[in-house]
Amino acid sequence: MIQFLLNREVRSESALDPNTTVLEYLREYRGKTGTKEGCASGDCGACTVVVGELVGDRLRYRTLNSCLTFVSALHGKQLISVEDLKDQGRLHSVQQAMVDCHGSQCGFCTPGFVMSLFALQKNTDAVNEYDPHQAHEALAGNLCRCTGYRPILEAAEQACCAKQPDQFDAHEAETIAQLKAIEPRETAELNSGDKRCLSPLTVGDLADIYSANPDARLLAGGTDLALEVTQFHRELPVMIYVGHIAEMKKVEVTDSSIEIGAAAPLTDCYAALAAEYPDFGELLQRFASLQIRNQGTLGGNIGNASPIGDSPPLLIALGAEVVLRKGASSRTLPLEDYFIDYKVTARQPGEFIEKVRVPRATPDRLFRAYKVSKRLDDDISAVCAAFDLQITDGVVADARVAFGGMAAIPKRAAACEATLNGAPWNQQTVEAACDALAEDFTPLTDFRASREYRLLVAQNLLRKCFLEQHAPKTETRVTAYV
Repeated sequence: MIQFLLNREVRSESALDPNTTVLEYLREYRGKTGTKEGCASGDCGACTVVVGELVGDRLRYRTLNSCLTFVSALHGKQLISVEDLKDQGRLHSVQQAMVDCHGSQCGFCTPGFVMSLFALQKNTDAVNEYDPHQAHEALAGNLCRCTGYRPILEAAEQACCAKQPDQFDAHEAETIAQLKAIEPRETAELNSGDKRCLSPLTVGDLADIYSANPDARLLAGGTDLALEVTQFHRELPVMIYVGHIAEMKKVEVTDSSIEIGAAAPLTDCYAALAAEYPDFGELLQRFASLQIRNQGTLGGNIGNASPIGDSPPLLIALGAEVVLRKGASSRTLPLEDYFIDYKVTARQPGEFIEKVRVPRATPDRLFRAYKVSKRLDDDISAVCAAFDLQITDGVVADARVAFGGMAAIPKRAAACEATLNGAPWNQQTVEAACDALAEDFTPLTDFRASREYRLLVAQNLLRKCFLEQHAPKTETRVTAYV
């Protein structure tokens, strides 16, 4: 059985189909039809809801795409939908801001925008504090075809600057007490008879359950896995949800590395990675939308073995490792050895990614990362490049170069690295290394880019890395090309 708050109502579910998304649950089971289905793939934001959860003794509110969230993820949390904002016949201040600023026309996208504004307001620390960058980030995962966004951004400014206590503030102590009362204390299960989802609380329990159910699908954020249900209409008979395992949600910085639990949301990874590698931080801000980053995990981005995943090229270039667990045994594997072929990895049956270990930055190395996509925000890479270089007295002492979107797997560019290593860090060497990239990769043509475009872009990104080190930087390095 799972328990959660539907606004302030405690809900208990035990026999619900675990393939049910939060969007479907709201609309079909609870009659809350304000939340809309637009794309069913996490791109449009019309289905945005807010989830509140305890962090220590405080409530934290985050937006999620309800179309990609299975109900098992709600266990021990509070679900807030657009219907919950109106109080005693009065619009919430974020709803009133949308009205005052004429932020809604056809209205289909409006509930999603309202919920993103609600979370933005809740995460604004003080009255009259408005950060345009934070507003753009909060709304980048919501699409509108009518307004041109200007009035919605004006609504965001009004909502943040005119922030007033609301019913959620008034009931905060009660909500915290309710969440503590339903806090998960043992492995939970949703079981509809032919389908089930188990939610362990420890790594040991996960290892035992996965060993007993090696064909089960591991569910963390679900931003990729849920597409099998919403887009391909498949049924997932057995899932194991890892989002309640505190050990796997930790982000710890040691003397030598950043250790990131495989179930840690990307939002929680940002601070540690950006502090060590600013380019990694810039790329993470363009990793899908805030709703996706609040839900998706670094472990999941690695585990799904996509050749166009944003993080693997960067992690490979940095020499990151994955810690794999099976039963009581663990092993550590360089991330570059984890990927075998398209959607094929070195992970054994019953084995799972427990954590990712990223070396800390050192002053003698230069790290650059670039994402090339058709849109700046909320888009998948056509090419993703990462360069980690040690340059001593003008000579490349060590080069690690990795790309995504150039092969069936994210991989290092061996010939390019060999050309760079031991050579002067100059234009002639860079041009020779660009030529070597043609030996490393034979990219495919698809709807995102042609093979010729991909190879030329990869070469140009190496040139860009060289030029940026020798010229003042006036714009962001993680660049989108149309």
